[in-house]
Amino acid sequence: MHFEVIPNHFGEIDLIPGFFKLHYITNKGMAFGMELGGDYGKLILTLFRLVAMGVIAWYLTKLSKRGAHQGLLWCLAAILAGAIGNVIDSTFYGVFLNNAPFDSSTPWFHGQVIDMFYAYGLDGYWPDWVPVLGGTYNNTPIFNFADACIFCGVVAILIFQKSFIDERVEGGLEESTSEVEDPDIDNSEIVDSLTDK
Repeated sequence: MHFEVIPNHFGEIDLIPGFFKLHYITNKGMAFGMELGGDYGKLILTLFRLVAMGVIAWYLTKLSKRGAHQGLLWCLAAILAGAIGNVIDSTFYGVFLNNAPFDSSTPWFHGQVIDMFYAYGLDGYWPDWVPVLGGTYNNTPIFNFADACIFCGVVAILIFQKSFIDERVEGGLEESTSEVEDPDIDNSEIVDSLTDK
């Protein structure tokens, strides 16, 4: 759709009429259209994304070697995949799709990310009884697949964190107690000596 829009679609295609559509839009910043200002804002954002990718990849490898919960590993892999996708978009789209802003110093690292998923059926006014947001208009954010990977990975970690942590703690406790137990030591003598005092 970047080079040629399907006739009579004007940059959007309804997938679920009245609720969800593909809507072509470019985003020169980050989530929800936010951006870092100044001449070097986009470069700083890209540098941050690269560092975050490195840290997430290192942590994912470390957790994998420790035998962490598979669900946690998949969630972190989704977050990493989304970060990689957004870096690829912002690094190369300015060159290959020629969509860098006109005032950018170079098309490299200044590409605008293409967002396309739009659940416009959720647009509308918040009910008055909703705290803080009541009576205000909600514009649903338009996002891409990389954003969805990051969002779903983070939400899944928040929802399932107890099962991710409990399994790891229980496994760690079992390992540590099995290492401490020694069949030659009579623990009942130690317990008796403590209770006598």
